[in-house]
Amino acid sequence: MNLSVIICTHNPRPEHLSRTLEALRSQTAPHSHWELLLIDNCSDEPLASRIDLSWHPEGRHIREEELGLTPARLRGIAEAKGDLLIFVDDDNLLQGDYLEAASRISVTHPFLGAFGGSIEAEFEVTPDPRVQSLLHSLAIRPVTGTKWANYGTGSVPYGAGLCVRVKVAQTYAANTKDSEIRRFLDRRGGSLMGGGDLDLAMTSYDLGLGVGLFGELVVRHLIDKRRLSPHYLHRIYVDGTYGSHIVTYLHTGIAPPYRGATGFLLDSLKPMVKACLGRPWPPAEKAGR
Repeated sequence: MNLSVIICTHNPRPEHLSRTLEALRSQTAPHSHWELLLIDNCSDEPLASRIDLSWHPEGRHIREEELGLTPARLRGIAEAKGDLLIFVDDDNLLQGDYLEAASRISVTHPFLGAFGGSIEAEFEVTPDPRVQSLLHSLAIRPVTGTKWANYGTGSVPYGAGLCVRVKVAQTYAANTKDSEIRRFLDRRGGSLMGGGDLDLAMTSYDLGLGVGLFGELVVRHLIDKRRLSPHYLHRIYVDGTYGSHIVTYLHTGIAPPYRGATGFLLDSLKPMVKACLGRPWPPAEKAGR
């Protein structure tokens, strides 16, 4: 078994999950070369009773009763049999040759512990132009060409289509098992905390490996209209920024400058005000901060 494809989901939109699975079913990589794990993270109605995976010879339903994306990811890592784990969200459409390309990259770039690619958006409705500056918080990330690094965050892949070597995933799982901070990262119920995907990928550094981004790996992210509201975008921006600072500190020891609660609040509100007013926010020194 070369690859393990892991979908972690909680009360998914049926039409989105259906398209996610259809994109996987249409992959150029033979089904015999990869397994499919659908991690049902406490969905109100168990997915095993309504989602058919019989089309895949190695498809499995797995129920994880501890709520949260991190526990779901940990369960997927524990259950996986592949050498390369590929995490797919329940609203992701992998390009047809994604698994084949990921398998090839894992061979040609053995010095990378984790890698990903370009994340494109498919919006349910056209976003208001005033919120354009906040859309990056939805993990939209065009990638052209190839780049990698063994330090910093510039080449760290996001969770959509994240490819991780099994030894990196297992090290992450061991580090996270008894870490209250790490288990706090990422979605849990109504929380929009992020950073767990970055933590997983950056565990590569701990093993002397790098991370990378490849333009040939393409994921389409289905974004519903609820996620385009100013309120939601502000929440995910604030929670995501908080989580990314924690992860950066965990792996580099570099803490963001301390500016107090007031400074954090002002920074979190700037993109929101800019979006609502439809005009740039003045530089800090001109704002008299």
